[in-house]
Amino acid sequence: MNAPPSARGRKLALTAALLGWMFDGLEMGLFPLVARPALRELLPPGTSEGIVGNWFAIITAGFLVGAATGGVVFGWLGDRIGRVRAMTLSVFVYAGCSGLCAAAQNPWQLAGLRFAGALGMGGEWALGVALVMELWPDRGRGWLAGWIGAFGNLGYALVGAVAYALTFVKDDVPNWLMSVGLSSEWAGILTANGNWRLLMLFGSLPAVLTLMIRLLVPESEKWLREKEAGGASKWSSRDLLGVLVGAFAGAGILYLWAEDFSYPVRILGTIVGVAIVTIGYLYPVRGYLSRSGTSPEETRQTIKRMLLAAGLSGVPLLATWGGVMWVYNFVDDLSKDPATGLSIYPQARAVTMMASAIGAAIGCVVAAVFGDRLGRRPVYAAMCLMSMAVMFGFFRLNTHYGWEFVASAALLGGVTASFYGWLPLYLPELFRTGMRATGQGFGFNFGRIIAAVGALQTGALLKAFDNNYGQACSVAAGVYVVGLVLICFAPETKGKPLPE
Repeated sequence: MNAPPSARGRKLALTAALLGWMFDGLEMGLFPLVARPALRELLPPGTSEGIVGNWFAIITAGFLVGAATGGVVFGWLGDRIGRVRAMTLSVFVYAGCSGLCAAAQNPWQLAGLRFAGALGMGGEWALGVALVMELWPDRGRGWLAGWIGAFGNLGYALVGAVAYALTFVKDDVPNWLMSVGLSSEWAGILTANGNWRLLMLFGSLPAVLTLMIRLLVPESEKWLREKEAGGASKWSSRDLLGVLVGAFAGAGILYLWAEDFSYPVRILGTIVGVAIVTIGYLYPVRGYLSRSGTSPEETRQTIKRMLLAAGLSGVPLLATWGGVMWVYNFVDDLSKDPATGLSIYPQARAVTMMASAIGAAIGCVVAAVFGDRLGRRPVYAAMCLMSMAVMFGFFRLNTHYGWEFVASAALLGGVTASFYGWLPLYLPELFRTGMRATGQGFGFNFGRIIAAVGALQTGALLKAFDNNYGQACSVAAGVYVVGLVLICFAPETKGKPLPE
């Protein structure tokens, strides 16, 4: 029999997971912050804003498809070989690929590396949530979920703070780099166009976390019991072929929108692609349930809960990546010099990111605590209503960059990101230990496939609204209506222990 983890072991696991989520936030925040200068460098001179926006949408969508795939693959790995070993690998993957983005020579290379890095990032979320929720007592789940969401958003604040600081010392950075042995040529390359390559290199920092995770963090006692009972062996590597097929279908969706296909072809192909992705990503779960001798009724309930989790996650993710993440292009648009087309406030993006991230961190804690005390369903519904109003107002009422814009960005972040404190509270409560990492990994990250499709539509909306970010992004606020419908079908889990 395995001894339960000590208080020190639980704290180490929580610390490692919180740092992992913070670096997750850093990875997600990096590209929206540097996208415009990066794409301006990698695309031919004179490229229109519409094409830049379209590439931003494609790379964002590729990142989301990668995160969705990684959520399933690493979730499967966590249920198969253990939370800690799988989480170590996931952090190493996303940190390494982020650093390699600094060497990208064209938009397709950047898209490929962002996809590969997202595999690890999507897996880390599911693994960390499963590990922490299984190690800590049930009574602390509300606060734990809140801190999970908060630290993810503190990663955004961190990358924003670094970018903000670089704007004040940008003339000195090349000399600092040369002082540590880099040539003047490399120092110039890393610091050109808003330091975007240097910031991507900064994204490799989480790699140091892998050593701490592997050496110090205890494995989940619940998973160890499941392994001893033979449950972990019911996962089969052959089932990952279904995930591979799903990933190719997701890439096919991106290809349809990257190339000049007609809209009927794009829409039909997207519908077929999403259906294939769904079947492929669920294939390992069906195989596991079949080999475990699960009854048909329980199998149907599990699949329904996974699809429900995907819908509940997909609503805020679609709003985030189809609208909120475009705030940084929006602020450039509001603060640009008509003569040069460049922002007259070099710090505007970084300040906006920090304000939004701090607001989001607070919102995550508040949503999780209220969800724990008042019930999961009413709090989710309230978040949908508030987010719809705040998001629409932000994009339609802001007409210039100033303190009002920054304050409203903090409010937007606090309200729309509150879901990311609620989701780590609710999703683990839907699945039993033997498939918790896979179930919530699919549920949270499949929502990114939905968000990827939405992000592609934002690029199309920009063209339709003559590159008016305010009008195009405010449309995304309507997705919260879907959330209000879905939560009506969700089971209330307030006060119940995690399923065994």
